[in-house]
Amino acid sequence: MVIQPINDLVAIAAKKGIKEAILSPGSRCAPLTLAFARHPDIHCRTISDERSAAFVAMGMAQQLEKPVVLVCTSGSAALNYGPAVAEAYYQQIPLLIITADRPKEWIDQWDGQTIRQEEIYGKHVKGSFNFPDEFSNEDKVWHAHRITNEAINLANSYPAGPVHINIPLREPFYPKREEMLDFKKDLPCFETVKGNSTLSADDELKLGESLKKFKKIMVVPGQQKPNRAIRELLGKLQEDGKAAVVTDAISNLSSSNSITFHDTFIPHIKEDKDFEPDLIISFGKSIISKGLKLFLRASGATHWHISPAGAYSPDTYQGLSKLIQVSPKSFFGFFSKVEPGHSQAFVQKWKREDEKIGKRFMEVLSSARFGEYQAVHLIGEKIPSESRLHLSNSMAVRYFNFLGLKNLPFEIVCNRGTSGIDGSNSTAVGCTFTTKDAVTLITGDMAFFYDRNAFWHNYNMPNLRIIVLNNHAGGIFRLIDGPAAQPELEEFFETKQALSAEHLAKEFGFAYQSASHSYELRAALDSFYNKSMEPKLLEVFSDSKTNAEILQSVKAQLKGA
Repeated sequence: MVIQPINDLVAIAAKKGIKEAILSPGSRCAPLTLAFARHPDIHCRTISDERSAAFVAMGMAQQLEKPVVLVCTSGSAALNYGPAVAEAYYQQIPLLIITADRPKEWIDQWDGQTIRQEEIYGKHVKGSFNFPDEFSNEDKVWHAHRITNEAINLANSYPAGPVHINIPLREPFYPKREEMLDFKKDLPCFETVKGNSTLSADDELKLGESLKKFKKIMVVPGQQKPNRAIRELLGKLQEDGKAAVVTDAISNLSSSNSITFHDTFIPHIKEDKDFEPDLIISFGKSIISKGLKLFLRASGATHWHISPAGAYSPDTYQGLSKLIQVSPKSFFGFFSKVEPGHSQAFVQKWKREDEKIGKRFMEVLSSARFGEYQAVHLIGEKIPSESRLHLSNSMAVRYFNFLGLKNLPFEIVCNRGTSGIDGSNSTAVGCTFTTKDAVTLITGDMAFFYDRNAFWHNYNMPNLRIIVLNNHAGGIFRLIDGPAAQPELEEFFETKQALSAEHLAKEFGFAYQSASHSYELRAALDSFYNKSMEPKLLEVFSDSKTNAEILQSVKAQLKGA
């Protein structure tokens, strides 16, 4: 039996610009699977593990900046989408999540693969919709069309994010051999017209006068995609002495002028009141540096957050006084024209500290023993400019941030919405489905093995390059005072393991190399980015305890700078 409103859902999605779908196998979702698979304008892939499938779709949507569809069967399959749905919500990535369900009367009746699926993702989606379960009345069909339009518009509207459609399906739902699926052309399709959010002349006058009252202004960009125009505006602000610009790696906005070694020197200047800003201007999402967050919270500074729209008001630094609803590019273009206040001395103080650490950093790191810290530096030098770099959570993203690199020519991606390790591989795999450029994943062993099902599919990824930092443990716990001091550290926090990625590489057909010394790593990296027919995996072995000692030694030596 053909369920026409299901075909209409797919046709409307295609009309509204959706081109990609990730399907997971199941029976109850058959009408959805067949409709998406047979639509000529939608490219479908099958990922069997729903948890991985959701992160793959998120990795694609992150790059495409438009919704990717997820389809799964009823029951626990939908629950497995949960981690990626939460990550997409906090990273503001659009997803259209479609879950097949049993009819309402069969919920809680011991029927197979049946759970309570309505609003299953709670407050971690922008909206939840429940499709009609039968279409005998034309109003039901109209309602289904309306739900599809509203859900896609909501996923795309600022801030973008995941939206859920739950679809109860009654048997029979497999088409007969002679039945054809009809994707109608005249379906209702309505769009949201976005207004252009800019500051009025009156707003500019008031904000300009306010800016002049502050003597120590700091700009802190959060996680976002690269934007050359904003990077240049921020660089000019610091060059002109109007604001100190402090950039984490995931902001993708570091320039030759910005402060990037803050994670290294903040512990040594936090008692110096001259380093404290009196105004923090933030935009984007989260930052990596816990030290910077705590320093800014303790400063008591006034905080302005720039956001194009929406009621979400992140008071990250506990001093929020203005939510300015304008595009960052527009705001910083306006700020650049404001007559200088008195921030020059403050900017120079931060700049000098950053330069002192920068001059000493490479000397200290190059003379250190070989471990993960030095390995990440060597890898960073070899990453092609036309590429994407994915960093897993815990130490991989922190090591890269410690490097203080400026003017990076590639995009950095990390799942910092919820900061979990659970989907790093899958997000990188999704990225490879959107580009022919190199996609590099630097990950720890715990994150890598946790998400091994990311590679359990039938699609080639010749542009994927994986570096596994294998210290056979969750090394970050040696750097946290609490767990590091406990006798249960190795068993219950580090959770030591003896796995090697070599066996996984062989299982999935990846080219494999390993390194335990700097000369081995350099030799492996010489050909690592050469074109190949299969993904490449480079495993860097080290010792968790030694890595902690190296990091502490480097920090101690830099303190003297």
